[in-house]
Amino acid sequence: MTEPTPNPNEKLVRVFDTEQESEALVVRGLLESAGIECNVTSLEAQQDILPGVGGTVILVREEDAAQAREVIETYRRAPANDETAEFEISEEPPA
Repeated sequence: MTEPTPNPNEKLVRVFDTEQESEALVVRGLLESAGIECNVTSLEAQQDILPGVGGTVILVREEDAAQAREVIETYRRAPANDETAEFEISEEPPA
C-alpha cells in the first residue's frame, strides 16, 4: 500500500513554487488527481530580516518529477473556462 505523501527519506524534487498558497493548493489537486503524491511546504522567512521572502513549494518523488511538471505545464497552457465561454459566445457562426 502506498503512503499518502512521499516519505521524507526519499529524494524529493521541487516541481512548483508560488507566493500564493491558494495556487499551490490548486496544483496539489491537479497532481493528486493525476495519481502523483506530493508534499506542500511553506517557506517562511523572518520578515524583518528578509522581507517578501517566503511562499509555498510542492515536492514530489524524483521519479514522478517529469510527469508532475508535464501536468502543471498542460494546466498552464489550457485556456480558462470563462475565456473559452466568452470566445464561443462572440464567435461568428460557421457559414
